[in-house]
Amino acid sequence: MKKLNFNPKLVADVVYFCGASVSMYFLASRLLKRVGNRGSDEMNKEMARKAGSVIAKLKSKYPGLTNLTEYELIIIGSLIMPDEINISFNDIGGVDQIIEELHEDILFPLTEPALYDNHTSLLQAPKGVLLYGPPGCGKTMLAKALARESSANFINIKMSTIMDKWFGESNKLVAAIFSLAQRLEPCIVFIDEIDSFLRQRSSSDHETTASLKAEFMTLWDGLTSGGRVLVLGATNRPNDIDEAILRRMPKRFAVCLPNAEQRRKILQVTLRDTKLEAGFDYDDLVMRSPGLSGSDLKEICRNAAQKAAREYIRANFVNGKRISKDEMNNGDKATKGNIAMRPLRNSDFFASDGNSGDILPRNNVSEAIFNSLD
Repeated sequence: MKKLNFNPKLVADVVYFCGASVSMYFLASRLLKRVGNRGSDEMNKEMARKAGSVIAKLKSKYPGLTNLTEYELIIIGSLIMPDEINISFNDIGGVDQIIEELHEDILFPLTEPALYDNHTSLLQAPKGVLLYGPPGCGKTMLAKALARESSANFINIKMSTIMDKWFGESNKLVAAIFSLAQRLEPCIVFIDEIDSFLRQRSSSDHETTASLKAEFMTLWDGLTSGGRVLVLGATNRPNDIDEAILRRMPKRFAVCLPNAEQRRKILQVTLRDTKLEAGFDYDDLVMRSPGLSGSDLKEICRNAAQKAAREYIRANFVNGKRISKDEMNNGDKATKGNIAMRPLRNSDFFASDGNSGDILPRNNVSEAIFNSLD
């Protein structure tokens, strides 16, 4: 049998080369991660500051809220506490039926779980709720009002928060969403434009995206049956959402374009703190605004108020400076400054000079009907 030649110098060189290669790999990985995060240092500082502020507020209510993971600290920066939400159901007009159903099916099970548990487990709040309909009809406002009325913590999930360039980090952030929500229950996890995140899966999906969706659904199913964590989604493209996600959202509310009576309520809510001219005619506005969403109606009210404000500014300011009392007294009646801004008139809501900034047309059009998706 032939004797093997053993070269100690060659073995030492191989060991040295392998060790140097491993060291260079870990060093390069650390440097690349540091360089990649350099641009987001300011963002990380802002998130840390906000997380510290939120935790300080929560400690009195949740004394056991300690030892948060680094991923939970990132998610807690997206937390909105109930007392920080300035929208209530009274601020939303034209959706009384939906508000009533939200009270009965979601609000009461979240706020009074013992009352429902004493009867049957079937009366528990659903784990998922979907609000769908055209843009500008109040879906996001309903979500915030629901969080305020139920005194539930509100985690507003953004894609920029959970998407990370490092493999596996996004999955850990998704896991942190549910672990944090369970520690802060009652809690609402809100995903606006949910179709952009949890859309229909296909074979062409990127591996990371598919893994992220699977992680989200697995953790969603893992919520305890008696827990008070609700996933709330809003979209104007419900048909793009994955069927497995829709199954986890058994309660679905169609927030459609308002009809005549709903438009009247929206206008009354929007103009409730605004001075209106005697004899102001809501019927005229309602008749001329078919097909407009709640957001559109708010915008035309803002444009109308801006008209009155422009008149006040032109009468009381010259070259950017307020007219003095002496100049007002010396001027004729046509140019004297006005003491207060005038009330709004019906004519403020309609285009008189073809200005494209005005939304309501002069002519009457037939009532627009939105066919809601089943």
